[in-house]
Formats: sequence, structure tokens, C-alpha cells
Amino acid sequence: MLYKQRPLVLALAGLGLLGAILALGLRAAPAAPEPIAPASVHEGDAIVIPEHSPLRAALQVRALVPGQISTPLVLPASVEVDAARMVKVLTPATGRVVRIDKQLGDQVSPGDILFTMDAPDYGQALSDASKAQAVLDLARANLDRTSHLGTEQIAATRDVEQARSDFEQARSEWQRVREHLAQLGAPASGGGRLLVVRSPIRGRVVDLQAGTGGYWNDTTAPLMTVADLSSVLVTANAQEKDLGQLYAGQQASVQLDAVPTPLTGRVQSIGELLDSDTRTVKVRLRFENRDGLLKPGMFARATFQGRPHPGLLLPMSAVVQGGFSSQAFVETSPWHFQARTLTLGAQVGDSIEVLSGLQAGERVVVRNGVLLND
Repeated sequence: MLYKQRPLVLALAGLGLLGAILALGLRAAPAAPEPIAPASVHEGDAIVIPEHSPLRAALQVRALVPGQISTPLVLPASVEVDAARMVKVLTPATGRVVRIDKQLGDQVSPGDILFTMDAPDYGQALSDASKAQAVLDLARANLDRTSHLGTEQIAATRDVEQARSDFEQARSEWQRVREHLAQLGAPASGGGRLLVVRSPIRGRVVDLQAGTGGYWNDTTAPLMTVADLSSVLVTANAQEKDLGQLYAGQQASVQLDAVPTPLTGRVQSIGELLDSDTRTVKVRLRFENRDGLLKPGMFARATFQGRPHPGLLLPMSAVVQGGFSSQAFVETSPWHFQARTLTLGAQVGDSIEVLSGLQAGERVVVRNGVLLND
């Protein structure tokens, strides 16, 4: 009997041992980790930030306040000579340059001698003037004598009229010669062929194209240029689309590489014609230049302050690129955000003007909004 129950006892013992092993294995298995809360949850087109999300500490939200915006307009510019203060000195006659009295950079005053030329045409003009003067003197004397004889009824009326006609012709020729000499810039009397050319304005010699001994045969090309640089122009080039932001008297700031401090001035004039090649209009500002720091040809950047207008300014840190559009995130309710597509205007410092997409008073994510752009 006991022999027959032995297999049953062994089976029961084995089952007990297996149960104990399974119990120990289950007790040693690690507990499953708790699920991590998401940083944000999408509910339709809204982005919700859960209560324990780390984004609540990272995001910075601020309400938009309307204000007056003065949009700056930056244009390339350069320093130019005022054409009304510059004279290109032409030679009134061809000839040889015998003396250069003023060199490059020399200061000149009105009437100062610039250069002297040996001009055959000038000598011929003086000879013509001498002949015209002699003819005029003879015609005047003949007219006086004939008129006296006509009064005494000794000379015929026809002779008196002829003498008067000869006198008028001689005076006309003398007047023509005088005008020719005046055009040459020379007095009506003198000798030789030396032609003296004088400065018509005060300024400095800024260009010289000839030297002593050279022959100058082109009366249409300037031999010397005199310019008054005590006042110069800064000229900016404005495109057609920018003309609505510019007006005479507008305040502007000009920055040059050679002058560390920006210059402040006002628009003197805006060109009436567009350049046919560049399709730009010249905007001119005048600056005093008695210290000579502004050199014609210098490049500059001119910043014009536009007329103030009401609008919304958004910090640049609030703008997030979403594909090919600019976006900002608006808080529609506490910790509920919605992406808005923006139309942006000009940048003003660290902010940018919002033309559409946002309204005054709306709360916008101004920092770390890119964390919501998933």
C-alpha cells in the first residue's frame, strides 16, 4: 500500500517545488515604468501645454500693445560735389601753357590767376581790337567834321548820312571785338599773345589736366577744375517703391566708413526724374564740410526716418518660420496656443512690424516659440 502511494507523493512534491520557483521569479521581476507626460498635446488646431510640462517654465508670453511706428529706410549713398559750387575751367583759345599758377589742392579766391597761355587767337583778337578802335576813331572824327559842314550848308546831306553810317558800322565792329575779348576773359587792351585765365569762384583746385609747356588744342575740355568743398551733398539712390516714404525736410542719418560718428541732416531735395538705367531717383542732403572730412566719391549708408503711423511691433524672437511662411503662437486661453500666419513689414531695431495676422491685445509667445513648432 505504501509502495503504491509513493509516486503520487513525489508528484505532489514536484508541483510544490515548481510553484515555489514560479513565485520567486514573479516576485523578482521589476515593476513596469510609469508613462511620461507629453510636453504638449494637440487638440485640433490648438496646442495644449499640460500642467506638469516643462514648457510652462520655458515659454514667455506677452500682450501686444499698439503704438506709433517710424519705419527706417536704408539706402546706398555717396558724397558728391555741389554742381553750383564747381567750375570746370575751359581754355578760351588754343595755345601753349606757359605757366601753371595754381596746383592741385591749392586754395584760390575769385580773380586769382590759374594759368597763363601763349594763344595766337588771343593775339589776333587784340590786333582786331586795335584796328577796330582806329576805324572807330576815324569814323567819329569824319562824322563830326561832316556834321559841322552840313550845319554850315557846305556838305551835302548825303555826305552827312554816309558819315553817320560809317560811324555806326565802325562802332558795331568795335562792339563785336570787345565781346570776343570778353569771351576770352581778357581786357580790351594789351599786348603780345599771353592770355591769363583767372578763377571765377573761391575754392580749391581739385583737378588738373595739363602741365607747363603742353599744347592745349581742345577748347571744350576742361584744363582745370575748381570746387568749393566747404559744403557738399550726400546723394542717395531711391527705388520707385521707396518714394512714398521720402519727403523734403525728412530727417536722416548718414554713416561713412571714414567718419565714426553718424551725421544727422535733412533731405534738401528729391529728384524729379528717374534714371533711365538704374530706375532710381536721387535724394540729396547737404552737409557743412569746412574741416574737409567728407571727400567726394566716398560711399555711405543713409537711413531715413519715415512718417510715424499706428501699428503693431512684434519682437523678432516671436517670429517662427513655418515652411515658407512666418508664424507666431497666440494664447487663445490659459496654456492653449494657436499658430497664426503673419504678414510682416519693415524691421525696426529688434522688432518687426506686423501688417496682418495679429490684433492688439492678443497674447503672443515672444520667447522659445520654436518649441511649439513641431
